Amino acid sequence: MVAAGMKLGATVVVAAASLSSCEPSYKTTEKTTQVTISGKVFTLELSMDQATRVQGLSNRKEIPENGGMLFVFPDRQVTRQEFVMRDCPIPIDIIFLDPSRRVTATHAMQVEEPRREGEDMTAYENRLKRYSSRFDAKYAIELKGGTLTGLSIKQGDQIDLDPTLGNKAK
Repeated sequence: MVAAGMKLGATVVVAAASLSSCEPSYKTTEKTTQVTISGKVFTLELSMDQATRVQGLSNRKEIPENGGMLFVFPDRQVTRQEFVMRDCPIPIDIIFLDPSRRVTATHAMQVEEPRREGEDMTAYENRLKRYSSRFDAKYAIELKGGTLTGLSIKQGDQIDLDPTLGNKAK
């Protein structure tokens, strides 16, 4: 009886070790995280607070081929999100994700006419096209414009990203 119990114990240990090796390993630092989308690895800058979410990738002249930004919203701000191309001189692709990290919408966001001389900020903001998450979103991923065409993702697909990030947003 003791030998059978020991054998079962060894089996449980082996099974637990096998399960832990199947879990994804997230490469997250204070400033970046790695996310795999359609088999392609992207290193994304983290946008975890309101100031960095408003700034986003504005004024960037380029986005690396495997780069971009991950926006994380705190639970109190999980709602239908809208993004605009404020001060963005290059096209950007966006993927919205709900709290379970399922795709709610994707958009190929195009460059907008820059703020006109004498145009106040309200008028500028009002004329920018809104890109909607369509449903409540906790995450948004911005990638280099044109990247979406090479990825096979659609609404409802799940994107695996570091689950601890959801609790760190401010």
